[in-house]
Amino acid sequence: MDQLSVSHLLGIKYLKATDIDLIFKTADHFKEVINRPIKKVPSLRDITIANLFFENSTRTKLSFELAEKRLSADVINFSASQSSVKKGETLIDTVNNILSMKVDIVVMRHGNVGAGVFLSKHVNAKIINAGDGTHEHPTQALLDSYSIREKLGTVKGKKIVIVGDILHSRVALSNIFALQLQGAQIKVCGPTTLIPKYITSLGVEVETNLKKALEWCDVANVLRVQHERMDIKYFPSTREYTKLFGINKELLDNLGKKIVIMHPGPINRGVEITSEVADSDQSIILNQVENGVAVRMAIIYLLAQQIKR
Repeated sequence: MDQLSVSHLLGIKYLKATDIDLIFKTADHFKEVINRPIKKVPSLRDITIANLFFENSTRTKLSFELAEKRLSADVINFSASQSSVKKGETLIDTVNNILSMKVDIVVMRHGNVGAGVFLSKHVNAKIINAGDGTHEHPTQALLDSYSIREKLGTVKGKKIVIVGDILHSRVALSNIFALQLQGAQIKVCGPTTLIPKYITSLGVEVETNLKKALEWCDVANVLRVQHERMDIKYFPSTREYTKLFGINKELLDNLGKKIVIMHPGPINRGVEITSEVADSDQSIILNQVENGVAVRMAIIYLLAQQIKR
């Protein structure tokens, strides 16, 4: 059987194009499974997975938990806000305590960049990065690419613009790496204060005019402004941001072509995107949610194949 070239999913930058192909091929199979009347398979009946979320999450945590249960794994859920982390326990101690319960795979979201890499060097379990600081969110990028492939047939050669708060977004960085591996062209669009200085060194173009960016692209992946990661003001007001970078029906209707609209969630309706656009036939936001379960099933399954019993 084909195997991933990595033993953990720590970030897209560690993957090869062949890894992405394998994940998508496996996800195709699991997408069939989750659309059957009986949605479970016994693939991971002897595997225990711990979900460690040191930062708040609703969609990603639920998606992972559903993927794990669809594969018949045993699941432990851990929330840092209700744990001994609040009492000063270190990340290593927390994880070692969980591993002493004989956990095989750890899915972790953490506020610190590189937390997953650190963990992978210290514990004997497969690590899946569910988001580390403002660094990477690999499973989101994979489900985004999978959704584009499903909608447009391929990612190769497609023009993708990522709109919004690029500076604080781990989704943006992972998407850039994943899309480039598959041969897409990428631009970013947003206020200059929310576009990191290093972005052009990644081979990504910057466009500060939203209408021009949308006229260029096949797909617009819209990100919210992450106020919770900001300690200063990056733009005058939310109203000003919406006026310059918010996507509405009128703007899309004036493009003269139909583009695909994506959003990783949570959506700030009426800020970066209107409800009319989010719920329109151009939007594949709900497809992204469904595909998230299939893609995460594929990743968990492929990493579990490497576990020696």
